[in-house]
Amino acid sequence: MLPDLLVTVALFLLTVLGLGWPLASRLALTPTEKLLASTGLSILGAYLFAWIVYVADLPADTLWALPIMAAVGLMSGVAGLRVVVRDPLTRTVFAMYLLVTLWCVGWLGMVSTYTGGGWSGDWFEHWERSRFFLEHWPRDRTFLVIYTLPARPPLANVITGAFLHFTRVDFAHYQLISTLLAGLVFLPATVLAQAFRRGFGSAATDGDLRLPALVAMLFMVNPLFVQNATFAWTKLPAAFLVLAALHFFLRAQAPASPRSAGLLCAALLAGGFLAHYSAGPYIAVLVVAWLGFGWSRRRDPVWWRETMLATGLGAAVLATWFGWSLSVYGTGGTLLSNTSVTAVDTSAGSQLVRIALNLRDTLVPHFLRSLDQGLIAQRSPWGWWHDWFFQAYQLNLPLAFGSVAWLVLLRELIRTRVSAAPGARRFWTAFIVGVVFLGVATHGARDTWGLTHICLQPLVLLGLAWLAARWAELGRGWQLALVAGATVDLAAGVVFHFAIQNFALDRLLTPARDVRDVVMSYNAVTTGNTFALAKNGLDTFSVWLNAPAILLGAVLAVLFFLVLIRTRVRAAKT
Repeated sequence: MLPDLLVTVALFLLTVLGLGWPLASRLALTPTEKLLASTGLSILGAYLFAWIVYVADLPADTLWALPIMAAVGLMSGVAGLRVVVRDPLTRTVFAMYLLVTLWCVGWLGMVSTYTGGGWSGDWFEHWERSRFFLEHWPRDRTFLVIYTLPARPPLANVITGAFLHFTRVDFAHYQLISTLLAGLVFLPATVLAQAFRRGFGSAATDGDLRLPALVAMLFMVNPLFVQNATFAWTKLPAAFLVLAALHFFLRAQAPASPRSAGLLCAALLAGGFLAHYSAGPYIAVLVVAWLGFGWSRRRDPVWWRETMLATGLGAAVLATWFGWSLSVYGTGGTLLSNTSVTAVDTSAGSQLVRIALNLRDTLVPHFLRSLDQGLIAQRSPWGWWHDWFFQAYQLNLPLAFGSVAWLVLLRELIRTRVSAAPGARRFWTAFIVGVVFLGVATHGARDTWGLTHICLQPLVLLGLAWLAARWAELGRGWQLALVAGATVDLAAGVVFHFAIQNFALDRLLTPARDVRDVVMSYNAVTTGNTFALAKNGLDTFSVWLNAPAILLGAVLAVLFFLVLIRTRVRAAKT
């Protein structure tokens, strides 16, 4: 079992690091940026190759070319690889990435069933979608009874299906691969944090070796991140591509920026949209910002050439999916099947009223408003409190940053706004406001609980990266307040969350209780998820791993203290 786990992780790391290395190693980027670029290009390359295998109806064993090409790619660029490996900052970033990913995998090992508010069905839909591409299911197949294939973009499902072929096509490995993909979002967040600290135009050798550990700690105690990383769907892989694209967008605006930055931004943004349509608001905002920043160069043919090349590259990536889908499913089947279109709530009045109410409910926590709480009604008292916290951390934008982190973030935004350059101040104001508005407005239905988890996850993780970059300027009092809030978040949104998903409290407090009665004491969504796993004969990763909870808890504690100790190391320069 352990060898199988290690092989899965090794094949994953080999592919996502090596496939894009021959190209990334030749770009005029810093070592950490090359690591990020190689990972992003590898994800795109894995999708494109696996997509060709599916569309051309090639044998599934053709997919083994992916890790082989990745290994060859690393060996062909071994000289550049040595430079990256010798860079202290890049080694630290990669080490923290591994620890954060192991942290998520450890918590995944606790999950006996999925719980949390109204989260149901998506995990099963994406499990079937991954098998759809790997096993060439009939193209008229519907998912969860109502969704056709074009209702969701394919990138993450295609890649997950490929990795399943390398290991084992079962639900446990599907969960593991989904979590490994989700953990990649740590890389662009850390690179962005480093850029925030030193400035995008500063020397490439500048770097704070403590910063990756600070980002890692903020991620590890953040309920929104950990809960999403262990729920098998595609939002965090999309967030990885969006934040990587944002970094290269900002890099393209810096003096003496590499010409590849704009192209990387466009390709990664398109990939993010093909992972989850929640990337749409970020694409819209960054396209407008690109034109705004380039307005002074509008008579420069070089700028227009770069813009057209980036546009063409992004369009080419999107065409791999939309061109095929239009030819197979037609215009209506392709463009009108997503829930943002099909779930429009006309009963809520005009669309402006719907948007305004959804914005209010996304910004104001549920416990400060009057709303129907039937969704989280249940006999289990700890199940009710779990859902109460879950709905706050996942659906409310301020609390998604953390119970205290949102206040510290707001304070720092106000403080730095005064001293920020006018161009940067306008960009970040437009970026935040535009993403929040569009992220809520593009959701077709009325949702009284809030919508942070749909489109705003990249924004939340970006905020955590910025907080890490601002840590040294916070002052002792605010640092202690942030630590206190993070402790509450870790306890209420992470430890408590997985104790419920493991039925740990029921096992401990009522060991003789009937299992069926335990399951039925939770809300209807938890009960439905549990019965769906049993009905479809799906063993979770926790069943496959079969590790005692006390052992997993000990491993998680060690991981936590390793990162915590690293945050205490004196900041140094690479």
